[in-house]
Amino acid sequence: MTVDTPTIVTFAVYIVLMLLVGWLGYRSTSNLSDYILGGRRLGSFVTALSAGASDMSGWLLMGLPGAIFLSGVSQSWIAIGLIIGQWCNWKFVAGRLRIYTEKCDNALTLADYFSVRFKDKSSILRIFTAAVILVFFTLYCASGVVAGARLFESMFGMPYNTALWIGALATITYVFIGGFLAVSWTDTIQASLMITALIITPLMVIYSGGGVAQSFADTVAVKPGFFSLTHDLDTLAIISLAAWGLGYVGQPHILVRFMAAESAAKIPAARRIGMTWMVVCLAGAVAVGVFGWSYFANNPAIAGAVSKNSELVFIELVRNLFNPWIAGVFLAAILAAIMSTLSCQLLVTSSALTEDIYRAFLRKTASQKELVWCGRIMVLVVAVIAIVIAMNPNSKVLKMVSDAWAGFGAAFGPAVVLSLFWPRMTRNGAAAGMFVGAATVLLMILFKHHLPFAIYEIIPGFVLGGITIVVVSLLGKPPAKEIVERHEAVDAEVRGM
Repeated sequence: MTVDTPTIVTFAVYIVLMLLVGWLGYRSTSNLSDYILGGRRLGSFVTALSAGASDMSGWLLMGLPGAIFLSGVSQSWIAIGLIIGQWCNWKFVAGRLRIYTEKCDNALTLADYFSVRFKDKSSILRIFTAAVILVFFTLYCASGVVAGARLFESMFGMPYNTALWIGALATITYVFIGGFLAVSWTDTIQASLMITALIITPLMVIYSGGGVAQSFADTVAVKPGFFSLTHDLDTLAIISLAAWGLGYVGQPHILVRFMAAESAAKIPAARRIGMTWMVVCLAGAVAVGVFGWSYFANNPAIAGAVSKNSELVFIELVRNLFNPWIAGVFLAAILAAIMSTLSCQLLVTSSALTEDIYRAFLRKTASQKELVWCGRIMVLVVAVIAIVIAMNPNSKVLKMVSDAWAGFGAAFGPAVVLSLFWPRMTRNGAAAGMFVGAATVLLMILFKHHLPFAIYEIIPGFVLGGITIVVVSLLGKPPAKEIVERHEAVDAEVRGM
């Protein structure tokens, strides 16, 4: 048995297991609601871990540890911002959105919710929502494909383009077959694997480095400022890193998990489970970057790969610290992180194209079977586009995730929050806010190098989008009585929880 054989066997068993779950999901899928929302029957545990796993993509085990490894603990502001943002999302958005979408004719997608919420007969909100999802999720999916390619390229020494196709096909297959139920069930398995790897790996690094105190001393001696939260950062840079947390209220692949919960009553328990999982995982990812730096500083002979690409730090630690069988299991955690988020992104994009474009405009009389198969075909179409985008071997996972995260946060974040809490918001305000938020992010991505200052695109996008919604809504006619009454009914139900 060669050194790589245990890893190959582990990966193969893991992928076969995911495909089996996909097949079970296929047997439980009979209509479009099942395919894209699981029939709204997810319990607290599955809702929590599915939301977490779909959020924490390959950047959790590659991008974030790599940023810490390269620049120090100051990059932890990303994790701090995410924890605060996700807690607020669970606390203030999740339950209310679950209730609101059910009262909005049992809305299956974000576009459905906006269209019914504002009684939009023009379909402008449906078109805007689908367009934003298509643009930014295609980029987001591409980041997952890149992360998968990096994993297979590093592990098996295969060419980047070959690794790209193998990693993508594993995810595409079970999403194509099983839909939302398969994605949610596999997310639960994948989330469990991710948290295990992120607890044990840092502990093993600390043990091999002679303990926490020794690792800290070794790092400070070589790299002063590594443990400072403000090292090489000004106030604007800290705000930009922490602003990642703003994005949560606009992420369709996370919001759809709230919509799919069995009931709003399941949300508090799901929040406690989900936040515990998230805090432990982010702490583990930061620890991998921190203690990984001292490990490779003391072992320069095996530091070649991470010196070239800091995003490989978790992979290289696992390969050097564990026997091949355990290494195979923990490296499958990266595949789990990639597959969990990529699968959800493919499904949400497919849902937008099927429900919000195909059925809404092209085939209003389409049967449930036809819509499910249309959804499967859309999964393939979006996946192929994402693969083409990901073919650049110089792509960075964290940068691609950052751009997509900002786009969704700025386009949908203000619209979701204000639609849930402000009855005076209008359809025109929602449409204008989405457009301004998305356009601001896209323009800043394209021309950020010409700006006199550096700021994360989500901040101006979110602020300008929110202001636009308020101004346009107040300048227009007040919402219809029916819309206000439904909002009041949601308020009453939330207060009664």
